[in-house]
Amino acid sequence: MLQTNQDRGFDCPGCAWPDRNPNSTFEFCENGVKAVAAEATAKRLTRDFFAAHSVASMAAQDDFWLEAQGRLTEPMRYDSASDHYIPINWDDAFALIAQQLRALDSPDRAVFYTSGRTSNEAAFLYQLFIREFGTNNLPDCSNLCHEASGVALIEQIGNGKGSVTLEDFEQAEAIFVFGQNPGTNHPRMLGELRAAAKRGCRIVVFNPLRERGLERFVHPQSPADMLLGTHTKIATHYFQPRIGGDLAVLIGIAKIVIERAALDDAFIAQYCDGFDAVCATVHSADWREIQCDSGLTQAEIADAAQIYIDSKATIFCWGMGITQHRRSVATIQMLMNLLLLRGNIGKPGAGPCPVRGHSNVQGDRTMGICEKPTPTFLDRLGTEFGFDPPRQPGFDVVAAIEAMESGAAGVFFAMGGNFAAATPDTSRTAAALRRCDLTVQVSTKLNRSHLVHGREALIMPCLGRSEFDEQAEGRQAVTVEDSMSMVHLSAGIRAPASGQLLSEPMIVARLALATLPTSTTPWRDLVANYDRIRERIARVIPGFIDFNARVRHPGGFHLPHPGRERQFPSVSGRALLIAHPLRDAVTDSAAPFRLMTVRSHDQYNTTVYGLDDRYRGVRGLRRVVFIHRDDLALLGFAAGECVDLHSCWHDGERSVSGFTLVEYDIPRGNLASYFPETNALVPLDSVAERAGTPTSKSIAVRLTRSAAGTRPS
Repeated sequence: MLQTNQDRGFDCPGCAWPDRNPNSTFEFCENGVKAVAAEATAKRLTRDFFAAHSVASMAAQDDFWLEAQGRLTEPMRYDSASDHYIPINWDDAFALIAQQLRALDSPDRAVFYTSGRTSNEAAFLYQLFIREFGTNNLPDCSNLCHEASGVALIEQIGNGKGSVTLEDFEQAEAIFVFGQNPGTNHPRMLGELRAAAKRGCRIVVFNPLRERGLERFVHPQSPADMLLGTHTKIATHYFQPRIGGDLAVLIGIAKIVIERAALDDAFIAQYCDGFDAVCATVHSADWREIQCDSGLTQAEIADAAQIYIDSKATIFCWGMGITQHRRSVATIQMLMNLLLLRGNIGKPGAGPCPVRGHSNVQGDRTMGICEKPTPTFLDRLGTEFGFDPPRQPGFDVVAAIEAMESGAAGVFFAMGGNFAAATPDTSRTAAALRRCDLTVQVSTKLNRSHLVHGREALIMPCLGRSEFDEQAEGRQAVTVEDSMSMVHLSAGIRAPASGQLLSEPMIVARLALATLPTSTTPWRDLVANYDRIRERIARVIPGFIDFNARVRHPGGFHLPHPGRERQFPSVSGRALLIAHPLRDAVTDSAAPFRLMTVRSHDQYNTTVYGLDDRYRGVRGLRRVVFIHRDDLALLGFAAGECVDLHSCWHDGERSVSGFTLVEYDIPRGNLASYFPETNALVPLDSVAERAGTPTSKSIAVRLTRSAAGTRPS
């Protein structure tokens, strides 16, 4: 762990929160320890394990059991006659994939998924291979989480990333946190919030759930905190809007800011378009509707607005509690409207901060992992490698599932991740994957996606982030980009779990060599020394000039964000204020409850490390649903009873069963439960407008008493 997130160490395979000091002794958190320990386990899945366990028997186990079996050690092929995975050598595995890909009547009948842990070098080669193959079908985990952030920000300020750095957290007078739980999802962020709180920065939280880490924080790396049991109060103000009520909250704050003339008029005049339309829309919003939709009182919203008005420099942070709603793009654009109204971008201590999750999800997008690439990027890629990239937009995650379901796509290749567990509408997704002629998973450990497969299936084991990567010209390092656009090296230090593991760049290169015999790209040369990949990246992607030299500086380098200089490369060249009405023509479901999916504390994305959630007081189980005590009384239920959940949608109901009721501090009419167990309730076509992100934080549901009865105390 002392080499995690260090200048000469490896990047944590967990979250993408930036490193404060790459030369410090401790630059990791509890969840980082879990992630590294899980990767560094001594347990191994050999051919003997697969001989002893059929796919059907493994599919009957839960995700915790699958994770606990250890590291994959050699490539495996599914044998339908025995329902077992059996060994296959690497050459035959690549030949099988190439044969299936070349047999397709169109490259667009293949889908290539990417998880957020893939390095910059692997991601760049991967998208290059896929586009040389002839398609833009590059769905990725961004389609499931922060797609709405990119759509909203690109339209408004011409760049889909946050503009702040860690130094801005040192100078902010107020930090607003929307729909995010750092204590579980980005624990190192609590260190920044703790430091800000100690110097008097006001921290305003909007979250339906009362989360312990946002209320107070005992820093595990502070001797005083640990020895004396002291804690720091984090949130100066904690508001609990109803699920999906953030847009109403923001319109209410904007209404007060405008009415009190607390505007940066000079900034608006010089840098912004759309002010009059936003003012008219905000002015027309009725306070009764704002209070009803938000779940907060006018006085509570006014308190938050006054904090914002009093602050000379404000950061807005948000997570998936904002992005996974039908109107998530509108909500994020209202967040940005508020920042722009007071000039809170391009000055110290201020700006937007979408807190993305997995360790290189932002870097993968920078490298071209996107189903809708820009013409400029394709032109530069084609010029550098001497081919004409496809121009037709490809499938995002939801469209990819629909294509596999309909038979329009027949090959599915996943570079990392756990697609079957991460995606919505679990039954439809599983059926879609099973219709494929071939599914391929590049993985380090066993997961649900290995058991939900096509007629033919391959497991291709790869190196972990903590393992050294030996190639033809010596030991290699990869690079990653954190949530604040810092790019830095990551070099593994442990011996690989098996001598048969390949690096992700090598897997891509060998796949390309098998599939594209006439390609002029020097695949073998590129993976012999990853500096050569970085040289090509530097010539294709802006901001990476002199990549190899700059990334070797301590801490790496920061990719430029034009918003920091108050430059807005949008269509007009100015930042765009975009008006969104509080309510639209679409009416919400009449279902009595609104459910949001969340992580437990012993979980990262779909990886389950344990069955406890100590911050929320849950021990030994995951099939729980958090509910307000008054809703329990209204329904005639009691804490500890088991219920079934039924989501209500235009095409019928989806159900999951045997969930234990847990009384919790959450607004009435709202529920929360863990994913992936409740992903089955998310309809495939219930997505964010213009972003396509599944609405996993806003599911209309009803409850019925389960035959399982009451869970023993």
